[in-house]
Amino acid sequence: MSGYGSRQVAKIAILMALTEDREEEVRKKADYARLGIKTAAVDCGGEFVSSAKKFIESAIVAAKREGVIKGTHSEEGAVAGATREALNQISLKAVGFNVGGKIGIARYGDHISVAAFFGIGLLHLDEVAVGLGHRAVS
Repeated sequence: MSGYGSRQVAKIAILMALTEDREEEVRKKADYARLGIKTAAVDCGGEFVSSAKKFIESAIVAAKREGVIKGTHSEEGAVAGATREALNQISLKAVGFNVGGKIGIARYGDHISVAAFFGIGLLHLDEVAVGLGHRAVS
């Protein structure tokens, strides 16, 4: 399968995580579907450490619901692993704080990317972080 490699799929996952609202999310999902790229996004929020498991579960559920993955063990594991990697990249800034934002997921062929875009609450001095994970499934 040619056309989109890991970098392009990762970029699309980031763009899905950056969507402002559900309407933009639906528009982008339709645009990417016309290119043969499957996408999903899910809003997430809460105290970072205690919510990380919930964020991973939400990413898997969204990917299955939107047809990005089937319910196979390997595909669910790929999304879980890529989400965990994305969250790990944010963790140094986020541990001990509340976060809120979105997780974007994109797949083309055997490339699956997950991007997390979060605001990190610290009084009125919010920090922003982006994390990205990629997995290949056959």
